[in-house]
Amino acid sequence: MIRRTLILTLSAAALALASCGKPAEKPAEGGTPKELTFSILSAENQTSMEPLWAPLLADMSEQIGVKVKPYFATNYTSLVEAMRFKQVQIGWFSASPALEAVNRADGQVLGRVVDAGGDATYKSVIIVKKGSGITLDKVLKCDKTLSFGLGDTQSTSGTLAPMTYLFTPKGIEPNKCFKSVRSASHQANAFSVANGVVDVATNNSVGMLFFQRQSPELAAKVETIWQSPPLPESSIVVRKDLDPALKEKIRQFFLTYGTGTDEKAEKQREVLKGLAYGGFRPADNSYLDPIREMEASEGLAAAKRSGDAAKIAKAQAEFDKISAEAAKSRALEPAPAQ
Repeated sequence: MIRRTLILTLSAAALALASCGKPAEKPAEGGTPKELTFSILSAENQTSMEPLWAPLLADMSEQIGVKVKPYFATNYTSLVEAMRFKQVQIGWFSASPALEAVNRADGQVLGRVVDAGGDATYKSVIIVKKGSGITLDKVLKCDKTLSFGLGDTQSTSGTLAPMTYLFTPKGIEPNKCFKSVRSASHQANAFSVANGVVDVATNNSVGMLFFQRQSPELAAKVETIWQSPPLPESSIVVRKDLDPALKEKIRQFFLTYGTGTDEKAEKQREVLKGLAYGGFRPADNSYLDPIREMEASEGLAAAKRSGDAAKIAKAQAEFDKISAEAAKSRALEPAPAQ
């Protein structure tokens, strides 16, 4: 599958981190580290993202009593590997790489994001240049006349969602469908479509909001021709081996951030506004169950394409198991507040 083709990249990232990365300072007495590193995907670019996150990290440092510094990376592979090799202890992940961090990097979901309108979901989208005449039907025609931009191979909205909800059900493999396929950040895809460098590309509703905010003239040249069902919003992931008392301080920081009525809370809400967030809510690893279902669905589709009966049976059993677990988790979820 497309999102599983970065073995060499993973190996290179692992070697780089192991050879030149520095872990956080060793814990002082009592198990509390002197410093924490918070990973952030600089999909838009570090220059634009750092000013948005710096106030939140400063507030976190003050509240939990431990200095928190940022770690920016341009792809999710680097973020997951950084947590795996203990270069970072906490981070902001979209759903698919959050699951990867849980599975491979000893991660644990501590909370989830809600957007400025209070929604806990967002959507994957497919975009084209306005006036290009490219429709969804033309995209799905698969005549190798169009260039296509996918997102990061571990991106929920950039790759997993369009594969699960659009291409795989129609038996479409992008590498066989388009003239060319490349993977890039949401920002790069938006610029490429607006400037006519790529005909079609994936993005998401949040990425398009940032694009509109930062480059309104270019954003006006882009239109959406497909959107996915709702996807789980980003989450806050910490390493499980972090001191439990410190994890609880971090959890309380996020759950209370911007919720007060004083001047400090008002400033925090301005920080959230810059990130296009409405705040944070409690969550655990079960929050990622929809992503597990999507990945299992992709695994089952790949097995069916192989025609191997044993692989199909194994993938079907895994899909059924994960779907049952996800259904059970949904049944236990509290009703949304009115």
